[in-house]
Amino acid sequence: MARIYLTRRIPQEGMALLEKEHQVGVFEGDSPPSKQEIIDCLWDAEGLLCLLTDPIDREVLDSAPRLRAIATYAVGYDNIDVREATRRGIPVSNTPGVLTETTADLTWALIMGIARRIVGGDLMVREGRFKGWGPMVLLGTDVCGKTLGIIGAGRIGRAVARRARGFDMRLLYSDPAAQPDAEEALGIRRVTLDELLRE
Repeated sequence: MARIYLTRRIPQEGMALLEKEHQVGVFEGDSPPSKQEIIDCLWDAEGLLCLLTDPIDREVLDSAPRLRAIATYAVGYDNIDVREATRRGIPVSNTPGVLTETTADLTWALIMGIARRIVGGDLMVREGRFKGWGPMVLLGTDVCGKTLGIIGAGRIGRAVARRARGFDMRLLYSDPAAQPDAEEALGIRRVTLDELLRE
């Protein structure tokens, strides 16, 4: 069985898959492990599953002579010295696209939370300050029919635009490159960043 080190615990389904085939070590702290804590755990590891907050540089790789694979539990991998890992023959993998819809959901939650003053209303209720409805209490603003400016029409920007269509919003985007397929499919219009911010 190969020994795999995880810098954080992942959902149980993933843990079960790994534990079925491998000897798994997990950093159990509440906060991210320090670089030294990662180094201390990698001396006999053949696999590493890290997060984007974990620095996996030459020094860390030097501490892991048996390491044969690195996987990051993230889309981004700027935290890993991919060039050095490749030089050592260690493949690096990530999870591209896995968080597109999740990130768009969270973006939409923020839009709705700000427009409808949800956080302020929640706080008012929790603190016992809500005394009943009034025409100006937490009035907020409608989202339906408004203009939404999206900076970047990549995967996440497009997913946010799809959600906005359900609110009959006018959609603008700013991107260094035109995205004619997104413009046609989503009814979004490309503008300069300055124009988008003015709207």
